[in-house]
Amino acid sequence: MNRKQALIKKMAKRTKARENKKEHPNHGAKDRYISKADRAKLEAAELETAELKTAEPGAAQQSASEHTAAE
Repeated sequence: MNRKQALIKKMAKRTKARENKKEHPNHGAKDRYISKADRAKLEAAELETAELKTAEPGAAQQSASEHTAAE
């Protein structure tokens, strides 16, 4: 009887572990490593987009003032 009970407990434990994996597939997983060169590229791209965003409103105002002056 004890052997049968032990097997049932082991199977229940394994089943529970399998179910937990289904619920949380990446629980505790680490992020992918990003090399130093890749981080530098990403930072440069972010700076470039930030510069473009700050330059766009001024360009839009200039084009709008040119458009009103032409009329």
